Amino acid sequence: MTILLFVMLGIFIFMMFRRNKKTQQQQATLQSQFAPGVEVMTSFGLFGRIVSIDEDENKVVIELSPGNLATVHRQAVTKIVEPAAVTAEPTVVPDDASSLTGHDADRTDAVNRTEAVRTDTVNETPEESLKRLNDEGKKDS
Repeated sequence: MTILLFVMLGIFIFMMFRRNKKTQQQQATLQSQFAPGVEVMTSFGLFGRIVSIDEDENKVVIELSPGNLATVHRQAVTKIVEPAAVTAEPTVVPDDASSLTGHDADRTDAVNRTEAVRTDTVNETPEESLKRLNDEGKKDS
């Protein structure tokens, strides 16, 4: 019984060291790819571009947006962000969701209702808009 316990403990310790070694190798590979101009993500979710690296103090200066710099520890940078592929055609977003159902008759009715609402609300005063919105909110509950 004690032999089995020691074997299980040995396997557990072996697996811990193995996982730590893999993690260290991945981190070393990632940090070897750091260079100014690389898009990265930090462990706390900030995205930016590396401006400079201080090897002596293990600091990385990241530009979060034009003119906004942040200095973080080198180990806080956990991921290199690959640029997303740009599609050739822009995505067309309809004004309403009725086009997603596939019923053209329903879609034309919805478009007509939307146009009617738009023409009604164009000439509303702010007080009338508030009253209408409050009345609509009471209907939903």
